[in-house]
Amino acid sequence: MFIPVGDLPNPPGRAYVNLSLIAANIMIFALITLPLSGMKADPYNPALIEYLHHLGVQSLSQAQQVANRISAYDLFVFQHGFKPAAPRLDDLFFSLFLHAGLLHLAGNMLFLWIFGDNVEYRLGPWRYLVLYLFTGVMATVFFALFTLDSYTPLIGASGAISGILGCYFVWFPRNKVKTFIFLFPFIMTTILLPARLVLGVFLVIDNVLPFLFVHSGSGVAHGAHIGGFIAGGGVAYAIDHWPGLRHGKRFHKKVSPCDNPEASAADRINCLIDHDKMDDACGVFFGLNQRELRRTIPAYQVLEMGQYLMAEKHFDAALTLYRRFISDRPSDDQLDQAYLGAGIALLNKENCHPSAHQYFLSVLDVSHDQGLVNEARRYLDVIDGHCRQRDWSRPNA
Repeated sequence: MFIPVGDLPNPPGRAYVNLSLIAANIMIFALITLPLSGMKADPYNPALIEYLHHLGVQSLSQAQQVANRISAYDLFVFQHGFKPAAPRLDDLFFSLFLHAGLLHLAGNMLFLWIFGDNVEYRLGPWRYLVLYLFTGVMATVFFALFTLDSYTPLIGASGAISGILGCYFVWFPRNKVKTFIFLFPFIMTTILLPARLVLGVFLVIDNVLPFLFVHSGSGVAHGAHIGGFIAGGGVAYAIDHWPGLRHGKRFHKKVSPCDNPEASAADRINCLIDHDKMDDACGVFFGLNQRELRRTIPAYQVLEMGQYLMAEKHFDAALTLYRRFISDRPSDDQLDQAYLGAGIALLNKENCHPSAHQYFLSVLDVSHDQGLVNEARRYLDVIDGHCRQRDWSRPNA
């Protein structure tokens, strides 16, 4: 089992709309789903007869047996979930906040909590809310196209959240996802994986392949996940390539600061990263000789530049950037990421294992993130193995 539990780097501040959406889903579950799930359906509710009819129940005795197993929440979902054969506009939106059970809710909220804050920071709060609702609707419509005659209600935030994942896939290709691997009793650990690898597995392995080849009625709306992901990715691509859509903290103003010499370094770097001009962004950063100026650059953007330099195998430049981060921000919450990056950069240089060893030990000293701690320990094991191999290879005196 592979479960995402976090991502790196994280944006500054709090994603209030994202947190509000999580709270709304939890409140609806607590106030509606839980109470109604423990109650039997009202036998005098006219919707019960329609529900039994669409279940294929025909005889009175069979109807009585089935009705005894139907909860009030089953009937509520039938009334307010989105039914492709009987579409209603209010169901289209309300169904996004209903869930089948605790595991369904927990899985969706975990993904929203991990990936939503980055996307909200990039879009701004209100545009993020519009994106969430829009991709949720698009996911539902995509699902309905393949089940036009179905009265089975679709519920859950999965489609909207898949839209968020589509945006994340386009906008944050260099981010890392902390993934818990549970293969009991052999492997139980947390590792950092590229965001696009994790989201690519979610899209292709978990959804596209089952959608194309599995028709057993698993209860998972793979079509909604695919539709939401495509919608979110399409929105992100359109924003990047259509200047009229660029607004918010990370988008164009009327006068782009990218080439404006009077703009602040923070605005120039922000704009260059937004345009995926990472070489130019790194050049601006390395041109900042004063610590106070470097501190105006958000920590997560400095780490994003470090990841880019590492991916491009510019290990000397990456090491310099991480060392400046450590020197400039000794109390930063993300200091452990800089220590880890500096250690990895040194491992890629000749005869630098002792220095790398110290950086990895620093991760263990300051980090409260078990994924980063495990990553540092793995590199320490690599260094210890390298040293033992070198000692064995030395001739005896």
